[in-house]
Amino acid sequence: MRTCPRFASLREEYEREIGYLSAHARQHAGKPSAKTSAKHAASTRARMARALNGHLERCPECG
Repeated sequence: MRTCPRFASLREEYEREIGYLSAHARQHAGKPSAKTSAKHAASTRARMARALNGHLERCPECG
């Protein structure tokens, strides 16, 4: 599937944030902040999916 540069930058931004949150959760396992980071990572994954699907619907180059 061919996508535009905006799609790639959106995806990269979300994946970076998910990576930071997941790394924090692994590093601080067993602490309340790790649990919070893991929950935020999961919700960020869902937000990324919604954002990318919305982009695909609206973008003439991608869709």
